[in-house]
Amino acid sequence: MSGSWESLIDDYLAFVSVEKGLSPKTLEAYSSDLIEFTEFALKRKLTSPNQVGTIHVIKWLKHLKAKQISPVSATRKLSSLRGFFRYLVMEGAIPASPTSVINNPRTGKTLPTVLSIQEVERLLSQAQDTTPIGTRDRAMLECLYSCGLRASEAVNLLMNQIDLSSRFLKIVGKGNKERIVPLGSEAATWLDRYIKGARPVLLKRRKSFYCFLGRGGKPISRQRLWQIIKVYSLKAGINQCVYPHVLRHSFATHLLEGGADLRVVQMLLGHSDISTTQIYTHLDMSHLRQVHKRFHPRA
Repeated sequence: MSGSWESLIDDYLAFVSVEKGLSPKTLEAYSSDLIEFTEFALKRKLTSPNQVGTIHVIKWLKHLKAKQISPVSATRKLSSLRGFFRYLVMEGAIPASPTSVINNPRTGKTLPTVLSIQEVERLLSQAQDTTPIGTRDRAMLECLYSCGLRASEAVNLLMNQIDLSSRFLKIVGKGNKERIVPLGSEAATWLDRYIKGARPVLLKRRKSFYCFLGRGGKPISRQRLWQIIKVYSLKAGINQCVYPHVLRHSFATHLLEGGADLRVVQMLLGHSDISTTQIYTHLDMSHLRQVHKRFHPRA
């Protein structure tokens, strides 16, 4: 196996696209990271991957730090590079990966933003059903929080993934993995109201397989979803940045605070590795400390 940086990266992206079923967005991120490293390597006359040593990867990480790239972003870029070099080893293009002995940059523990139950209720109540758009927004926000959906899962939700009679959604998540998520009673009520009343108005006699639509009958975009949540959070008087994933974080945290098992939360979120879900145990412990501090006489 031989070729230029460009051709080897194309081969790798084609491989992970088929083997892992990655989304176009993830593939784009991998491609961007690898192209960035390629530019760094070519400036140092490293014309092929087999010329790259561990020292070059270390220098690249120092280069990222000098550019004030955050440790979290640097770790993601290093992960992209690791995957690429592992692929080259597997294909026999290089004898060993130059990233194998390099640790991730220290990131520290950054806990995700979570709303209180009262803040979630205030946020959801901002969307009224006086207009088709308001009904759509309420149904969409209720589904995000009730089911812990990612933004992409919400905007790409299809009508045939919805079972209102049994109150379940069939979600296609990262890597095209499917999971079944229960739909809460409030979310089911608003979704039913939207589908029967508001959605036909937005369709304007067009046809669409997508659930959540804009005024022109086209699927709502992720960018528009972000804008909608930002507007409603400001109206609700929430003094922190609120975006779609905050509702997902809140969904998981409120389940754990209510006594849900971590494995169940993992399944509902669609995490392949429980270590990803364990971040919410830190949040849950934080909640317990706050309760203890507030109510214990000697806290």
